[in-house]
Amino acid sequence: MTTVTKNKVTDLFLENAPSFGSFPSLREESKQIVNGKGLPAAKDEEYKFTSVSKKLEQVITDFSPAKPIAVSKDTIKDHLWAGFEGSYLVFNNGIFSEELSAFENSGFEVQMLSESNAIALGSIAKAEKDPFIALNTIYFEDGIQISIPRGKKVDSPILFLFFNQANEGQIISPRILIEVAENAEATFLEHSISLDEAVYFSNSVTEIKVGQNSHVHYSRLQNDGSKAIVVSNFETDIHRDATFTSTVVSLSGDLVRNNLSLRLQDSGCVGNMYGLYLLNGKTHVDNHTNVDHTKPHAESNELYKGILTDQSRGVFNGKIFVRQDAQKTNAFQQNNNILLSEDAIVNTKPQLEIWADDVKCSHGCTTGQLDEEALFYLQARGIDKMQAKGLLLYAFAGEVLEHINDESFRNYIDRLVQERLGSNF
Repeated sequence: MTTVTKNKVTDLFLENAPSFGSFPSLREESKQIVNGKGLPAAKDEEYKFTSVSKKLEQVITDFSPAKPIAVSKDTIKDHLWAGFEGSYLVFNNGIFSEELSAFENSGFEVQMLSESNAIALGSIAKAEKDPFIALNTIYFEDGIQISIPRGKKVDSPILFLFFNQANEGQIISPRILIEVAENAEATFLEHSISLDEAVYFSNSVTEIKVGQNSHVHYSRLQNDGSKAIVVSNFETDIHRDATFTSTVVSLSGDLVRNNLSLRLQDSGCVGNMYGLYLLNGKTHVDNHTNVDHTKPHAESNELYKGILTDQSRGVFNGKIFVRQDAQKTNAFQQNNNILLSEDAIVNTKPQLEIWADDVKCSHGCTTGQLDEEALFYLQARGIDKMQAKGLLLYAFAGEVLEHINDESFRNYIDRLVQERLGSNF
């Protein structure tokens, strides 16, 4: 559990906390957690390199929830990329908008959390694990529960579109609960969009239960405005013989913190985590990942890559836990980074904690510049220096992008990455 001390920004959140009638015990417990422990400060080890509280205190002036904004059908069409075919669920400043969404006859059920029997809410993403989970639990007005029935293969992707813009308040708190029953398959996509360059704080929580022998892909594109502060807590429980694959691509924002946890609850589980962060300016992106192997014969694969220039900063902290009962575990973790400027910084810390003795586990990290020999090789064959750099950087990034299983989303992100890398930032 994160250990923190109270600070000024904690009091500002509590003073401006909304009052909602749903989930009273869960919200009260969360208030006690935030009030008792506070939000993370610089001396908190888990947030050592990413002082979210300090940034919030510096730039947020209204700690109340942001009101819904004007989002039209045309706005949505403008942000659907070529080739997309599937359902989309629209969130307007963190609040689900059924009238703007399209998911009829799609093979899954959508309910408002306040109207559903959301027994699992708060049981996968526990408020005591991270103060920002507790803060979201206090602030979210309502969220959605998505249920994939037993044996159902949802053929087309399910897209979450988050439209964000400060409006009266600056706090945006999406909440999603996904339950995938046994022997089911689904692909989820997520795209966060800033409608202007004003400051806001998006603090989201997503909980996913992946049932026995189910297969779930979840791909995210973080392309918020340059003044956006983003914290996401993404918690999954993965059951026997199930596979879950996460891919997250971070391109912009002021400060972004991603907490991703995979709990492999039984034998035969597979958990995959892939990440790419392309950072310039003073963008700060922190990826904290956690894989918990609890039973034997499970597998996890993790690859995060970063390309940084200007005065940007990347943080990677990946933890793999292998419990005593988790014999025959196979776990791989790697973080690779390329720095394109002297002022770019990466702090990387891959970690393994193993209590079992019959396992195959590896972890590692690299940080450096472009391969000068490879650059010279391409230039010697008539490719100019900037184009050669772009080709090498794209090859480096492509190893992550190939894990996005929806072709249209992969192509869309691929174009954004090529545009960014073509100019070498």
